[in-house]
Order: sequence, then structure tokens, then C-alpha cells
Amino acid sequence: MCAFRIINTRSIRPVTLVFSKGIFRPSANMSSGVHLRLLPSSKCLFNEPIRIKIEGLSPGQSVELRARLTDDKSVTFKSSGTYRADPRGEIDLDNHPSLGGSYSGVEPMGLFWSLIPETPHEKLWKRDVLSPCFVDIEVHDGVRQGHVLARETNERGFMAEGLRRIPVKEGRIRGTLFLPPGPGPFPGIVQMHTLGGGLSEVNGCLLANHGFVVLSLAFYSYQDLPKNVKKFDLEYFEEAIMFLRTLPEVKAPGVGILSISKSGDLALSMASFLSGVSATVCVNGCSANVMVPLHYRDMVIPSLRTDLNKVRTTESGVLDVSDVLPDPMAPENQACLIPIERANCKFLFAVSGDDGNWKSCYYAEQMTKRLKDHGKDNPEVVVYPKAGHFLEVPYMPHCATSRHAAAGNAVVAFGGDPKAHAEAQVDLWNRIPAFFRKHLDNNMYREAKL
Repeated sequence: MCAFRIINTRSIRPVTLVFSKGIFRPSANMSSGVHLRLLPSSKCLFNEPIRIKIEGLSPGQSVELRARLTDDKSVTFKSSGTYRADPRGEIDLDNHPSLGGSYSGVEPMGLFWSLIPETPHEKLWKRDVLSPCFVDIEVHDGVRQGHVLARETNERGFMAEGLRRIPVKEGRIRGTLFLPPGPGPFPGIVQMHTLGGGLSEVNGCLLANHGFVVLSLAFYSYQDLPKNVKKFDLEYFEEAIMFLRTLPEVKAPGVGILSISKSGDLALSMASFLSGVSATVCVNGCSANVMVPLHYRDMVIPSLRTDLNKVRTTESGVLDVSDVLPDPMAPENQACLIPIERANCKFLFAVSGDDGNWKSCYYAEQMTKRLKDHGKDNPEVVVYPKAGHFLEVPYMPHCATSRHAAAGNAVVAFGGDPKAHAEAQVDLWNRIPAFFRKHLDNNMYREAKL
């Protein structure tokens, strides 16, 4: 159990067809007289909530709401909720409970966070942030199976109006730059994703919508970067920070770093050894260098070696790898620790109490104590007791199991209760921009809108 203070989170009608990406999507309601409304609009940003209302039902009528999304890997995700109309023949997800399905209770965004992949163990993947995700929502008659009363499509985009996306191929660095509208300057942030290589732009793009210049940085297996790595060179990340800081759109003096999982220890190393880092967010990261050695000039931080004998197989047949990493504080492992007491930046550690990947709470405790022992300011720490490993943007479906790059792509359990995980993602996404505003700029411009 974490020793930190825990913060709780809690008649015939015409049908108009909209052609999008080769698929006809009905945007009006069916001929049943039932109306499905998505408010305030059927279009929004991915991390924004919408209000779902159904009108024109019979009092007490039972219906099933179904949602369907297909991601950029052609994996289909589905969810459902069963509802009963009130005496006015209406259902409002803001006020009415789901009586069954993939979620239950009053959950206005339950159809979204409870989306489950048809292909087991797949994590929702969005590669192209220039195109939205389409969530098709249908109202099915609760008695006549397969009879659709109404349908609508929620278009969930990533790029707010005026946001610019610029591919980066500068020197050795590879990634994507997101620039808010206007001349700036704006606070700058380097955003990195987790193990597995490639480039993930979702978090960086959505963060940039809040008025930050964000560099979504790839660090291996992307374009001409090495596909497999035996070491990481901190000079690569130093070059990325220097590139960002020299942009005229970026406000001086320092930049921020947003990291998760494996990129967490890389972010801690950047904050500890490189100049120009003012604020670092580490989401479920490790206090030690993991997977491969880290090189910087004439210094090498070895990697914390895994003990594969501690891999367990759960009753469902997936692997439990939560005990694979040894204790970084053991005398034989302390060379792997990242000396974060060297850092001159502010830290936000976000940790999940049910992280199935590794012991995030324990690592945050270690880092907090290390900073305190060296006279450094206490970091901000937020603990989500029932959340799993992949704490990402609001309404991203919970990933309970998936393939793990460090486990030979075997399926592993990442932990977390879906509802609690969803609440944690909403809470954390409010905290991250606020943290960067506080420590990078106190005079942010008004956030962009879609």
C-alpha cells in the first residue's frame, strides 16, 4: 500500500448520410420517432465529454445503447448499456443509470471508457491525429432484438482549430511538433510514450490544445531510428531539448517533460543531467534505469536486470510480471538508480495502486524520499488506488491486458478497475496542464476550442 495521501477521483423521417473515410454514416435518427442526441455537438475533442439523450420512447421502455469504434489498426471496440425510459419517455445518461452491459450505474461517458476490443488483448491505437475517431452509437429496442430505433456518430477529434502539426526530422531527432495558433511564445514540452518504439502523438497533440508547444518525440523503431536498441544515448534527448528551446515560439527559460512507463526513467535522467528542464511529469515510471544501459558522455547507468523466474501465469492464462524487476534499493542494484537529487526542476509523480506492470507506488516513495534526503522540494504526488498501468487521456478505453514488448510480446496483465481507471484519467488530465502552467508559465492564453 502506498504511503502517500490518497486523492479520490470520482413517423418516417429522412436519413441524412454523411460520407467519411469511405463509410456512409447515418447522422439523423431512424424512422421510429426516437431521437438520439449528442450534446452540445456530435463533434468534440477526444478528451472532451458529451451528453447523450434519447427522446421519443414509451414510458418505461427498455433499450440497449451500443457503441462501436474501429481504430487505426482496424481493431473494433464495442460497449453497451441497458436503460429504461422515464415517465416522459426519455433517457439522459447524465442522470439515468445503466442497468447492465459493459458498465453499470450513472456513467455519462460509460459507453466510451468501457469499450472492449473484439480481438482480445488489443490496446486502442490511434496513429493519425489528423483524422478523428468515429464512435457509432445505436439505440436498440430492448424487446425486438436487432431492431435499431436511432443512431448517431460521435466524431472525436484531436486537433483543435488552428493547431499546427509539423513532422520533425532535425539532426538526429525524429518526431512531431504541435504549435498552438498565434505567435507565442508558449511553454514548451517534450512528450514521450512507452516501450514498443514508434511514435504516439495523441497525448502530445491533446496537450498542445491547452496552449503548449509540444514535441512528441520518438526514441527508437521509427523512420531511420534503430529498430532495436542495446543502449540509449542521453545526447539524443539533449538534442531534442535544445531543438525545442531554440524555437522562437517557445517561452524561456525551461521546458517540461511528459512521460509514462519506460519513458519515465528517461525523463528522470533528462531532468537529472540536462539543463533547461523546469518541470517533469512521470506517470507510472521507475526510479531506476530499466531495459537497456543509458549512456551520457563518459557515464553509463546500467539497466536494472529482470528476474524472469518471477513471472507468474494467472488463471486466465496471461502473465503477471509485476515482480520481475528487483528492488532498486538493494545494494547490488543502486548503480541503476537515477540521481534525481541532481535535478533542478519540479516533479509530478502520478502512480497507480493496481499497476500490474511494476511497483509504481514503491518507486515514487523511493524518489520522494531521495529528494527529501537531499534537501530538495517535495514533489507533487497523486495516487490512484484502483487504476492500472496505462494512465492516459480521458475516455481512452482501459487496457487490462496487452502484449508487452519487454516480454517477447507475450500477453501480460496491466491491472486496474475500468471505472476507477477512467476516473483517474480524467483527474490526471486536469492536473497535468495545471502543473505545467504553474511551473512553466503563469499567464497562459485561453485554451483553443475545436
